Amino acid sequence: MSEMGADQEGIDGVRMTWNVWPRTKVEASKCVIPIAASVSPIRSHPDIPTLPYAPLRCKTCISLLNPFCRVDFAAKIWICPFCFQRNHFPHHYSMISESNLPGELYPQYTTVEYSLSNPGAVPDVAAPQSIPPVFLFVLDTCMIEEELGFVKSALKRAIGLLPENALVGFVSFGTQVQVHELGFSEISKVYVFRGSKEISKDQVLEQLGLGGAGRRAVGGYPKGVQNGYASSGVTRFLLPASDCEYTLNSLLDELQTDQWPVQPGHRASRCTGVALSVAAGLLGACLPGTGARIIALVGGPCTEGPGTIISKDLSDPVRSHKDLDKDAAPYFKKAVQFYENIAKQMVSQGHVLDLFASALDQVGVAEMKVVVERTGGLVVLAESFGHSVFKDSFKRIFEEGEQSLGLSFNGTLEINCSKDIKIQGIIGPCTSLEKKGPSVADTVIGEGSTTSWKMCGLDKTTCLTVFFDISSSDRSNPPGTSNPQLYLQFIVSYQNPEGQTRLRVTTVTRRWVDSAVSSEVG
Repeated sequence: MSEMGADQEGIDGVRMTWNVWPRTKVEASKCVIPIAASVSPIRSHPDIPTLPYAPLRCKTCISLLNPFCRVDFAAKIWICPFCFQRNHFPHHYSMISESNLPGELYPQYTTVEYSLSNPGAVPDVAAPQSIPPVFLFVLDTCMIEEELGFVKSALKRAIGLLPENALVGFVSFGTQVQVHELGFSEISKVYVFRGSKEISKDQVLEQLGLGGAGRRAVGGYPKGVQNGYASSGVTRFLLPASDCEYTLNSLLDELQTDQWPVQPGHRASRCTGVALSVAAGLLGACLPGTGARIIALVGGPCTEGPGTIISKDLSDPVRSHKDLDKDAAPYFKKAVQFYENIAKQMVSQGHVLDLFASALDQVGVAEMKVVVERTGGLVVLAESFGHSVFKDSFKRIFEEGEQSLGLSFNGTLEINCSKDIKIQGIIGPCTSLEKKGPSVADTVIGEGSTTSWKMCGLDKTTCLTVFFDISSSDRSNPPGTSNPQLYLQFIVSYQNPEGQTRLRVTTVTRRWVDSAVSSEVG
């Protein structure tokens, strides 16, 4: 049995701290180890089938049809194991029988994946079309020539590894922010933003001339995406890699270190915060609600504008752990608040921030980490952009095959539980969507007070830990009166690396154990 359980854990990507659960809150409080489950939302496994149609959802709860549902084949009815609601099968399930089961009812398929990128696979079900991945590179130019040379060659290699249809954009920054218009290949065309002033998303829209580009077309996708990227907003700043590779390589060849003069005894003016704010605004304006990554390559601390972590004067030391403990870091709280606002914006847009920092000094990851954590991004720290730590890590983002990270985009996780199970929260790279329900516990651990979470970026190794609580008391559940099994269902919607929308459903069951019965048996 243990071998079978381990095999199923490998397929489902769900591992519990307890394989039998206490039925009452009192007994649960006696457990030294909390009741929790580690979940790998999109872990790949050859035994997980991909079904080319839309799932069936219970009409009273969020749960989907699964192998633990009881089925009346004669009446064409299935009974939800979570809320016991009786649901009729739709007409295209009319041929269902004990010998002719749909994939999601096979006992061994406790995890299935639905491909929602094929409109018309199921009557009356609309599905979004395939969306290519989007990569917006944000490059710091306040560094020495040698370092800039290393990072430019790494960028050129990365652009060559991207899928041909991947959309690419480029922003450089130093004392000011430059948004490069790749769609205007005749000459280098740049939009400049002041690095000392906070810029809202609307101001980014206005200054880039994207007033109408962010408006959604019918069906929930920007017109530019529906009509072969015909929208002027998309084609000016974000182009398919195959169309802009030459332009971007030429631009990188011409790119110089920041020319703004630096006074002796002072740090360079570096407006990292404004650059990330402009990048988030650009992506939100052009492609709202679709998967995209901002890949920031930073060579030092932010000293200009919002997000500043240190003054320009070199005699002023960068804050240390002791300074943070004593609340003696004057820029820290304001910078964290600024990045929290960017994190909220990027989560609402479904976009990811990846941070590659390369410097002997600190670059401000402590302030920026809130954006990376909530969007599910990556952080790599190295001494130099010429170091193998940076070069190998950077290449792995874009590689395909066995070395591929399987980077996916714009994910959401929903959890459905049996009665008397409450969700306290999740620890991991996600953000609460604040969806209340009867399964929400009073106590909160990590990202809680919800049954639904946003995962802007996730890959094959992403793992979340979900904490549960038991709400029932001894009086409400006398032994022998309740269902001996409990059920949990994890529903993950995401955009895979090819841009197809997938829905993965994992349903697991465990056994309740009554303390009175177990003590008598003991």
